[in-house]
This record gives sequence, structure tokens and C-alpha cells, in this order.
Amino acid sequence: MRPEELLLPTPEGLYSPAGDFHVDPHRPVKRAIITHGHSDHARAGHGAVLATRETLDIMAIRYGVEFAGTTQAAAYGETIHVDGVDVTLHPAGHILGSAQVALECKGCRIVASGDYKPGADPTCAPFEPVPCHVFISEATFGLPVFRHPEPMTEIAKLLDSLELFPERAHLVGAYALGKAQRVIALLRAAGHSQPIYLHGAMERLTAYYIEQGIDLGEVLPAREAKPAELAGRVAICPPSSLTDLWSRKFPDPVTSFASGWMRIRARARQNGVELPLIVSDHADWDDLQASILATGCEELWVTHGQEDALVHWALLAGLRARPLHMVGYGEEEGELAAPATEMPESPEAPG
Repeated sequence: MRPEELLLPTPEGLYSPAGDFHVDPHRPVKRAIITHGHSDHARAGHGAVLATRETLDIMAIRYGVEFAGTTQAAAYGETIHVDGVDVTLHPAGHILGSAQVALECKGCRIVASGDYKPGADPTCAPFEPVPCHVFISEATFGLPVFRHPEPMTEIAKLLDSLELFPERAHLVGAYALGKAQRVIALLRAAGHSQPIYLHGAMERLTAYYIEQGIDLGEVLPAREAKPAELAGRVAICPPSSLTDLWSRKFPDPVTSFASGWMRIRARARQNGVELPLIVSDHADWDDLQASILATGCEELWVTHGQEDALVHWALLAGLRARPLHMVGYGEEEGELAAPATEMPESPEAPG
């Protein structure tokens, strides 16, 4: 079977002609397999959705329990037969419940990775290279300039600032799903035992992580704290809230932003970020190369991000490669854009 008979790009997203389903479609479709709960990959309105249990739970939290006509949960490593196509989900290491989708039919195996990162993360299962003929990769940070430092090195900067400025609150901008919980877990791993305060948009998803057995220590709603209680404390909020009215209750705050984009210092300066933290839930340039080679694939398709650079590298490495130029993905890394409201995550809340 040719790869294009098993999976191909369409205006709705990746589509399997052999199985008659889509992977991470950005328009409502009859049947969808969803790699993870970020809003640029997981959308409401599909007829049927297959995903990990955690991703289904996250979609229900964000969009309401009737986000799809029907749902089916699949465990990592479990193979499900869909109209002659064997579908197996494997850990992607991106956020809680994130999965790569392995499709196999008539001797051809394609792995659609969604978003992924190798390396340890206390909040999700680690990335697992899956042997395949075609590997479909993102390229959010697909340029040589993007080489992420060790996360604990970045967290140490935050702790050093807390020690240096004990009278100031420290506001950390982080995406509500995945990044916020990872920053909290990294702080705990570094020995920070003080209460950590949450913007309302973080509360429901953070509570879900705790329900899944992820130890985040004491987390409290920031709206219930008095300004004096917030001095020398860490508060996690959507990046847009670093500069809106919500931040004004904090005493002389140090503004921080946890994102792979903080490698570009000009972006931090333009947005008034005092303490940039390079903490990303995506593979960097070196990780992309290592992960692709680890699959043993013969061909690489690149969905979104810095596609041309990664395709060029793959061709030099002896792989067949092409960009898919897919739109609508790669928007969850936390731009400082429209303000988020002080309320739990909901279908109306910013993604």
C-alpha cells in the first residue's frame, strides 16, 4: 500500500482513505482520532472521537460532556481495528494523555505524532519512538537556534529570583493545559514547598491533574488571597493575564513567561517579561532530529512549524521528506494575545 492510500492531508486535516477517519481535524468530521487536548488539535463537534481516556476527559472539561456524538477511549499500546486499519496509540510526552497515532494497513505503517517532546516530564508518560515507514512530525521549534536548556536550570532562575526578591510576587505566564501543571511539578521537584497560586483559568485542569495522581503540592486560587499573602509567592496565569487588570492585585510582581519562545529574547522584551523561562513542551531542533531517526522511518512528513528547515535536514540525512503546509496548528504555546478572564476553563475561555 502506498502511504497516501493510508493517510493524506485534506482541508479538514489528515485523512485516512483506508479507514475513513481523520486525525486531529480542525473542522467537524464523522470520525476523528485526537492526539491530545490542546485546542489546536482537539475540537468539539465530531460525530465520533477516539483518544486516550485522559484526552477525552480534558475535552469534556473544556467543551462540555457532549463535545462529540460518541467517544471511545484507547489505552497506550492497545490496537483497535477501524475498517481494516490497525490503530494504536503510543505516548507522545507532550502533555497528560498525549498520544502518537500509529496506523497500519497492508504492510505500511504511518505514525502521526501530533505534538511531542522526548525527555522526562513528571506530568505525563514519556515519548516512545515507534518504528514506521512514514513519520509525521511537527516542527514548532524546527530551527537550529532552538536548543532548549534543561528545565530544572530554568526553574532554578525562578527560585533564585524568589530568594532575591522576597517582597515581590512572581507571576508565571503559562498555557493552562500542560505547561502550567508542568511548571508546578518542576517547582516541587526543585524543593519549593510553598503554596502556589492559580488564575481561575487554571483551576479545573489543575484539579484534574491532581485527580490523576500527579503530585502538585498545595495549590490555591489566587482570587481568594489577599495582596499581602502573595508577596514572595508564585502565581501561575495565562500569558495574557500578565498585563491585564488581574495582575494588579499582586505586590510589585516579577513577570515571567514559561515557553520555548523565550529563547528569542526580543519577544520577551517586547512583551515586558522580566524573567523569561525557556520551558517547552515541544521537541527542540536536536530532539526533532533524534526522535525522527529513532523511528527508523524512510520518509518524513512535516505538518506545521518551521517545515522547510526540517525537510531540508531530512533530505540531507537521506530520507524522503516533504512539508504538508497544514494550517490551524501550533497555536497553543502561549502568545501574549487577547486577555483571559478570571474564570475556570470552559468552551468560552481562551485556548
